[in-house]
Amino acid sequence: MTWSPKRRDVLAGLAGTAALPLLASPAIAKAQPKVVIVGGGFGGAATARFVKTYLPGASVTLIEPQACYTACPFSNLVIAGLRSLEAQQFGYEGLKAIGINVIGDRADDVDPAARTVTLGSGDTVSYDKLILSPGIDIRWGALEGYDESAASVMPHAWKAGPQTSLLRQQLEAMSDGGTVIMSVPTAPYRCPPGPYERASLIAHYLKTQKPASRLIILDAKDEFSKGPLFLEAWAEHYPDHLEWIGASDFGRVISVDPGAMALSTDFDTYEADVANVIPPQKAGEIAARVGVADQTGWCPIDPVDFSSTLQPNIYVIGDATIAAPMPKSAFSANLQAKLCALQIARELNGETPAPTILANTCYSYVTPDGAVSITGVYSNEGGQLSSIEGSGGLSPANPAPGVRAAEAAEAEAWFQQITQQTFG
Repeated sequence: MTWSPKRRDVLAGLAGTAALPLLASPAIAKAQPKVVIVGGGFGGAATARFVKTYLPGASVTLIEPQACYTACPFSNLVIAGLRSLEAQQFGYEGLKAIGINVIGDRADDVDPAARTVTLGSGDTVSYDKLILSPGIDIRWGALEGYDESAASVMPHAWKAGPQTSLLRQQLEAMSDGGTVIMSVPTAPYRCPPGPYERASLIAHYLKTQKPASRLIILDAKDEFSKGPLFLEAWAEHYPDHLEWIGASDFGRVISVDPGAMALSTDFDTYEADVANVIPPQKAGEIAARVGVADQTGWCPIDPVDFSSTLQPNIYVIGDATIAAPMPKSAFSANLQAKLCALQIARELNGETPAPTILANTCYSYVTPDGAVSITGVYSNEGGQLSSIEGSGGLSPANPAPGVRAAEAAEAEAWFQQITQQTFG
């Protein structure tokens, strides 16, 4: 099904307010539990805000070591020199202003039996309910040759911040005529279409600033999110500056050599002037220590309330979860946060968590002023997440003039809305 403005408006409203009709009664405001959230991104910060909304009398604590959050959405624009890193950074004063206790420390461990979180300082924080929003960590060593030291030479930039700046600096320093190589892993990983948006914007930078240079994408897959739309855009805008090599053409990278700036596939070795290696990933480190991650490295959850299926009274939201077909995205994490907060409020007041509808819209820039999108709508009826047939949609191929620009404007409006709603 293709994109239409009417459908987008409906789904945007659904994503923002899907939980609200489930508010049952003023009794929700009477519970006074201790709710602790670990992780201050689009999932964790939103959970803290909405728990406080649904349970005004609750003690709500957010544990996050960073003084400000650096957002991944729109960070590819930073890499391409089209946006400042400062525009990606958000503090927690808005949460503190509504009575949320923000602890600037690392959550080192959790004792599920005692219901306590141990901080890096050694202090402990007790909870009745614990929500983990730990994001992702890199599987160091899962790609031969790629460890933490390699990331200082071949940045992944899959956690926004210093790595984003490093990749940008490397592109700026590269001589015209240089080769940029990006490697993309198999799923699951954070933001399925993210590598291809990044490739589009790097290709734009090369085309306009270093026209003798080119980008090669070495991909472990033959198909990817919004693939036909990206391929169409690349053929139109970057035919001389971007080459994509899929798995069938031996594009899967099996090892890297940072010293030689080389990436090897099953049959070839590519030398790069700048290498962006997106490695295999897993749930944030604390998930394994707490026991909410399974052998895959990700966290199984009940999709009705996002409670862990492995530990009682602990919930997991966002990129760390096993929630397919819902993708790992900021939009997903934010909506999961709202739903999780609401279901916890219902449970604490003796109500049964109720199935609902979830949605995700993901925008990707293909040029500095043009974007494409994909929307999915999901049911968690019966304790299983599934796509609702006939709902959702994809941007049209060969669009009428102005459509891509309109979607870029929608993307900007979405980002402003989600950051304002999350961080205040």
